[in-house]
Amino acid sequence: MDFSRVTAAFKLLGKAELGAPLAIVMILAMIMLPLPAFVLDLLFTFNIAFSLIILLVVVYTLRPLEFAAFPTVILLATLLRLALNVASTRIVLLEGHNGGDAAGKVIEAFGAFVIGGNFAVGLVVFIILVIINFVVVTKGAGRVAEVGARFTLDAMPGKQMAIDADLNAGLISQDEARARRAEVAAEADFYGSMDGASKFVRGDAISGIIILFVNMSGGLAIGVGQHGLAFAEAGQIYVLLTIGDGLVAQIPSLLLSSASALVVTKVGSSNQNIGQQVSAQLFENPKALFIAAGVIGLLGVIPGMPNLVFILLASVLAGSAWLIDKRHKEAELVSIGHPLAVSHAVPEIKELGWDDVMPVDIVGLEVGYRLIPLVDKNQGGQLMTRIKGVRKKLSQELGFLIPSVHIRDNLDLSPTTYRISLMGVTAGEADLMPEMEMAINPGRVFGTLQGKACKDPAFGLDALWIEPNQKDHAQTLGYTVVDPGTVVATHLSHLLQSHSHELFGYEEAQKILDNLAKSAPKLVEDLVPKTLPLGVVVKVLQNLLQERVPIRDMRSIAETLAEYGVKSQDPDILTSAVRASLSRLIIHEISGIQNELPVITLDHELEQLLHKSLQTANESGVGIEPGLAEQMHTSLQESTQKMEMAGQTAVLLVSSYIRPWLARFVRHSISGLHVLAYNEIPADRQIKVVSTVGRRA
Repeated sequence: MDFSRVTAAFKLLGKAELGAPLAIVMILAMIMLPLPAFVLDLLFTFNIAFSLIILLVVVYTLRPLEFAAFPTVILLATLLRLALNVASTRIVLLEGHNGGDAAGKVIEAFGAFVIGGNFAVGLVVFIILVIINFVVVTKGAGRVAEVGARFTLDAMPGKQMAIDADLNAGLISQDEARARRAEVAAEADFYGSMDGASKFVRGDAISGIIILFVNMSGGLAIGVGQHGLAFAEAGQIYVLLTIGDGLVAQIPSLLLSSASALVVTKVGSSNQNIGQQVSAQLFENPKALFIAAGVIGLLGVIPGMPNLVFILLASVLAGSAWLIDKRHKEAELVSIGHPLAVSHAVPEIKELGWDDVMPVDIVGLEVGYRLIPLVDKNQGGQLMTRIKGVRKKLSQELGFLIPSVHIRDNLDLSPTTYRISLMGVTAGEADLMPEMEMAINPGRVFGTLQGKACKDPAFGLDALWIEPNQKDHAQTLGYTVVDPGTVVATHLSHLLQSHSHELFGYEEAQKILDNLAKSAPKLVEDLVPKTLPLGVVVKVLQNLLQERVPIRDMRSIAETLAEYGVKSQDPDILTSAVRASLSRLIIHEISGIQNELPVITLDHELEQLLHKSLQTANESGVGIEPGLAEQMHTSLQESTQKMEMAGQTAVLLVSSYIRPWLARFVRHSISGLHVLAYNEIPADRQIKVVSTVGRRA
């Protein structure tokens, strides 16, 4: 005999994929073949245990989709129970006249012990179980499953659009969007399957009633007609066995119906099972428990009532409420750092060390306590997700990884205030109204709006805090309406972009060079430290970021530094050379693909004067008359405003020698003005002079 083949056959039978076919074959065998009483006892016990396992798995499941096979399990459990009904009916009708355990110990136990051997009591208990299962649990679960399936299918387009919106906004990646779409589809399939599976449970309950009366009628007919028993004796034997059989089947059916109802009625947080949800939401309100204790206590002092029972229960409720209230107060004291929450024991004083010197946060966000829900995911806050999206977007645009934002609450702030800090220094601060939305005036609106006047913290535009129900009306009038979380995220994005050169340091520069070395190792090797020290490279990159030039094209930057670094190590000269090599990128960032670039120029006489002033400048700075500087600043501001009103980006075109000084001169005073050198204009672009600034107005 080839034992290897036998072993292989047993291994094949043990594989998980054969479980379902074997189960179906076993169910068919139970229907077609007579089973010994002992085997029937095992199967009845297994049926009860299986239903109990299903119920407990449902109780400890956090999300319905974690038990996506539940509809299929319902079908298999229903088929198993119906097959057992057929098998038990056969053995009851064939062997029931022998009485006792002829139909198995389990049926005998349920018929004799559970209902005390009284078939009338058993019939009443069975009818009550059927009513509970069929009228209450099964009917309610079926209705909830039907409504849940309908609502889930109706909500699918909206969920898909929300995923697409988050993907387009950069809040999630392609893989995350694909996973969320698959989850939405799986959720719709699950609730649709549950709607159909609830019909199995309902049909099972109906079949239990029919099988009971068929077995009773058949047992009486067989006992009296075939075995010559008296009608009363036949009724005592067959009715008792039939009711025991019915109870054995109805208990697993009730467990399975309850499991179905729990699955379709679970709502809310995905990080809590049913027991945790009930405990947190039902028994965490001390006021409700105190009131219930008072009502039960009053009932307990009424003469004629069971005083001991009522007063004992009232005491338990009042004690539980007091303990819960005490725990809440202690947690509140700990959250605000109250001294009463600190242990009275004198702590051991240990020697100070360098670990006690905390480094400052590169980027920090502090919020008042009323703004905590904006950053708390458990309370539905989306601000942390938006900040992650802001960091991702800026990192891709600027060319280096924006540092993480350290978020914490600050009780010293006003409850509705937030503060953004860079390198431990406050860079921005504003007040929010968490329950309202901000309607920003972009410069042209078509009506007035009722609300509380304010300023957009990011760009200083006029704005109003309005009620959420005014959002559609405000958008109709031309306002840009954003929620408080978006206000904070936009403010943070603006500050990070404005101060990006301060966030960039040696570590970031080394990371960029390491990434470049993967594709151009020789270039990086020749650049640092052979040609330039890392400090000079960092300064050049900081200059570019300060002038709003992305450093994404690190290969071109490194090649230019390697070429000009052998001639000079002056960061300003190297920055000008790099800007010239990035001219296409700079112009594209300003005007896109337009072939013609409108510019502002300086009068030849004024440009020569600035050139001479820079050549003769001493350590105190450029020697320009204050009146001339003010006049030039006013003229540049007026020209910039005219170009912006015409829908054009303001560009000042000057010689490369005076460009760095002029860029610093207008950087913080004239917003939106780009200062370019002549050699930074690509050969395929044409310039159009729209105004000239001279020495005299």
